[in-house]
Amino acid sequence: MENEVLQDVMLTATILIPILAALVEVLKKAVKLPKNLLPLISVVLGLILGVVSYKFTDLDLVLRLWAGAFAGLAGTGLFEALKTRIGTTK
Repeated sequence: MENEVLQDVMLTATILIPILAALVEVLKKAVKLPKNLLPLISVVLGLILGVVSYKFTDLDLVLRLWAGAFAGLAGTGLFEALKTRIGTTK
């Protein structure tokens, strides 16, 4: 039973990640935001998306919040991993 719940949380997070990454990118282009706040904004938006996803999943609110938080953290990492930096090094 616990394994199924964890799988449902991760499945929900996996679905939310690209949606969240796109929302953060749109927000970043629309409003000038400090780059160091983007992960926090991503997590907050992930929590909001987790709450709003009640129509699409049978998960409890707490589990949807966890999925949203995972998606927020992963969404920021996904965008940074895929973004190409031409001519710069880190």
